[in-house]
Amino acid sequence: MINETGLLETFLDLVRIDSPSGEEAAIAQELEKRLSDLGLTVELDAMNNVVAKLPGQGAPLMLAAHMDTVMPGLGVKPIVKDGIVYSDGTTILGADDKSGIAVILELLQTIVERELPHPPLEVVITVREETGLEGAKGLDKDRLQAKMGISLDCGHSPGTIVVSAPSHNFVSAVIHGKAAHAGSEPEQGINAIAVAAQALVDMPLGRIDAETTANIGLIKGGTARNVVPDHVELTGEARSRQLAKLEAQTARMVNVLEEAAQRYGATVDVNVTRAYDGYTLTEAAPVVSRLMSACRAVGVEPALVPSGGGSDVNIYNVHGMQVVNLSTGVYQPHSTEEHVAVADMVTCAEIVLKFIGNLSY
Repeated sequence: MINETGLLETFLDLVRIDSPSGEEAAIAQELEKRLSDLGLTVELDAMNNVVAKLPGQGAPLMLAAHMDTVMPGLGVKPIVKDGIVYSDGTTILGADDKSGIAVILELLQTIVERELPHPPLEVVITVREETGLEGAKGLDKDRLQAKMGISLDCGHSPGTIVVSAPSHNFVSAVIHGKAAHAGSEPEQGINAIAVAAQALVDMPLGRIDAETTANIGLIKGGTARNVVPDHVELTGEARSRQLAKLEAQTARMVNVLEEAAQRYGATVDVNVTRAYDGYTLTEAAPVVSRLMSACRAVGVEPALVPSGGGSDVNIYNVHGMQVVNLSTGVYQPHSTEEHVAVADMVTCAEIVLKFIGNLSY
């Protein structure tokens, strides 16, 4: 029932439109036109998120994706080889998450053309997901009626369903040492870089346990090779699918920074902010059980998996909705080796179409 050729053409059209985070105006305009042509009412909110609605019977269902991509993502030249779509190797492909958008558009095309029964459909395609879920955070969720949704924004084999994702803390620190001439009186200074180095040696980082990770990803400091540096900035994070573990790991990071500063006679200002909260859905959740049934109905064995990263789904679930991520078949996202099989996108569309068809109206 899904038009493979049409889905592929739509996907290729979308990936050729530049849409790095914060610069989504062109693709938002294209989506507004395509959705309007399919008969949906379409709005662009203050964030430039696209929100479109198709009336139907029964309880509303949300279909979600995001339109922004990471860099290098300008001038994407897709190549189709043996049924798999790649970039030319100089950029990402942008299948994260334009594969999800293409699936949604093809689903809607099929439903409208064949006049298939369906619930009210609320399509939400956000901006700036890759830079901290900003579009979803800024979306007025109260304008949505759906309490259940499927987001098409994860990879791996068809039937992969993400049912859990972590809470995430941003951790930033500014270490204050004391400047001095590195050649004539280094003993008068307090080396902020040395303090940062000591903290990084002592700090638990990387894979903490199966549910918890931590990282310091940015470090900036110093003014000249012959000046004892008096200022260093560190930027990092901690994530865990267990809130107690997240708080414990964050506290360890803060304590290590404070202890290193005290040891050297420096001071440190640490700031911790919550990026987003985690969620966990069980197999008993209606959206999960129904999606598993839809997978099996099209010959795909579902796989329920946790994620180590966040997505717009975190925001929707915390708002009280019940939403999962379903794989579109993308592999190696955020890299120049990113690719997706056309058949996997078709299978994803078939799963969601079966899910919709199994709903009561």
